Amino acid sequence: MDEEKLYNSEDESLEDEEQGMFEHFRLNVDKGQTPMRIDKYMATHLEDTSRHRVQCAIKEGYVLLNDKTAKANMIVRPLDVIRFVMPYRRRGLEILPQDIPLNIVYEDNDLLVVNKPAGMVVHPGHGHFEGTLINALAYHLGISQGPDAEDERMGILVHRIDKDTSGLLVVAKNDESLLDLARQFYEHSIERRYVAVVWGNLKEDEGTIDANIGRDPNDRLRFKVFEDDPGKGKHAVTHYRVLERFGYVTFIECRLETGRTHQIRVHMSYLGHPLFNDERYGGTEIRKGTIYAKYRQFIQNCFDICPRQALHAKTLGFVHPRTKEMMHFDSPLPSDISALLDKWRSYTSSTPRCAF
Repeated sequence: MDEEKLYNSEDESLEDEEQGMFEHFRLNVDKGQTPMRIDKYMATHLEDTSRHRVQCAIKEGYVLLNDKTAKANMIVRPLDVIRFVMPYRRRGLEILPQDIPLNIVYEDNDLLVVNKPAGMVVHPGHGHFEGTLINALAYHLGISQGPDAEDERMGILVHRIDKDTSGLLVVAKNDESLLDLARQFYEHSIERRYVAVVWGNLKEDEGTIDANIGRDPNDRLRFKVFEDDPGKGKHAVTHYRVLERFGYVTFIECRLETGRTHQIRVHMSYLGHPLFNDERYGGTEIRKGTIYAKYRQFIQNCFDICPRQALHAKTLGFVHPRTKEMMHFDSPLPSDISALLDKWRSYTSSTPRCAF
């Protein structure tokens, strides 16, 4: 048996919602293999994978036998080729359950929806091995994972948001839910709406940014739009509409059609309207306003009120994996963004419109 991993980029699997939620594999069946049910064959020839998990993947259509969608009772024969994807599982990393308060807005036997605060890292790694959302979920769900752990349920997050972005995330509690929700994300049927404060006064009340995003070759911590080379990067689409104008900044809603790393932050910066106080994409510079010290002090006060990029994952909608009911969740504005908006309302109400 020859197992070939077709895709397993660590960076992408941790960050990109759609491409990174799965590992892609191929199994080439030996010429001496005796006939065997495909679900049994896969469970036997894959490490750390149960037959139940394989059956879930087959049920959701993630397994191909000789380039045709497989069923669990199909028979594998010599020289057959099996192609498939499985939810990505982090291996070799001890997950420390920690009693960290969670703002859970919904929970049942299959999933939960959590409202993540700004400042909380989602996944352990890169200097953040404790205090993450995964640590908190491990405690809440009573599970853990290490190099020798039998329980592999920590591949439960279907999507991710940045450390300094607040808002809603859906968490799968079993493989059936994980695969079903992952398919909805991949097919762009999940409703995701964010609100943000961006620099400048957008010309249009609404619009769409359709521009490929990829990692910046000059800075591995940043992503960029590949305008001059559309063959690079990954397809990314963001729809936006203006909610409130303050002249110097604008309060907007963004609806994601795709789920790329830093997508809203990169797209709005590309448009010339970076997120307010987004240090990585130019949002800590005064992009519009006056040169006076009083105004500069006002901006600094705004940064102090909202000491992170002003971005919140406000709305989340999806079809429940088991009941097939449409689920819809909406979270209130966090206090820092709400206070920031109030401060801008107060400032612009006392500023002549011609100053904008």
